[in-house]
Amino acid sequence: MKIITWNVNSVRARLNNILDYIKQSQPDIMLLQETKTEDKNFPFDDFKNIGYESHVFGQKSYNGVAFLSKTKISEINKNIFKDEKNQARIISCNIKNKGQIIDLINVYVPNGNPIDTEKYDYKKKWIKLFIKEIKKIRKKNKNIIIGGDFNIIPEKMDVYDFKRFENDALFKIEIRKKFQDILNIGFVDIYRHIHSRKEEYTFWDYFAGSWQSNRGMRIDHFLVSKELVNKVKDIKINKNPRSKIKPSDHTPLEIEIN
Repeated sequence: MKIITWNVNSVRARLNNILDYIKQSQPDIMLLQETKTEDKNFPFDDFKNIGYESHVFGQKSYNGVAFLSKTKISEINKNIFKDEKNQARIISCNIKNKGQIIDLINVYVPNGNPIDTEKYDYKKKWIKLFIKEIKKIRKKNKNIIIGGDFNIIPEKMDVYDFKRFENDALFKIEIRKKFQDILNIGFVDIYRHIHSRKEEYTFWDYFAGSWQSNRGMRIDHFLVSKELVNKVKDIKINKNPRSKIKPSDHTPLEIEIN
């Protein structure tokens, strides 16, 4: 089974790029973030025409998460916890792989910048609520995959120049500790587990030639519960979509499960 996460930075603005990528990569399930559209304006038919059902938790102009699936998924949940700002940032479902039920959770964690504003406090509160709910889910089912844009740089090697981000909401030590808190529940950052010393990124800003000079960061992740680690065949960052015309500033992260 091939599962892909991608912050598309507006599903309608990137639609042709997304469709081309899906035709080329043939995922079983895609996790989209920052779809930036209300459910009524989501391009359901475009994805249905290439064999994918869409399950959407949208919001006008901002945020938004969705599943695209050509395999059966169930138990769609858009109300995992109460977000004080009512932002569309998390959706979950159940998938079946070789008879095993897996909780699949798609997240778009708040950015949190600037750090001296309520945006940073909101990020910390959101992650705290998220951790609380993940603990509950794990008591019911040990087989969990969390994917999406975490807006967290886990380690120094995950950004082109860590010193520039020491006081950034993506890399502040207390935020990185919260990422570790999630792992401590019983998860593995599967990209880093498989590629222990590889320095690759999933995001490059649009400004100042960041893509061309590879000034990026790894902020999109798949966290796999320890019970499923031996089922993971491979994980890779596919940089090709970032090189297209009118790209998202993120690129897809692809995981294959036996």
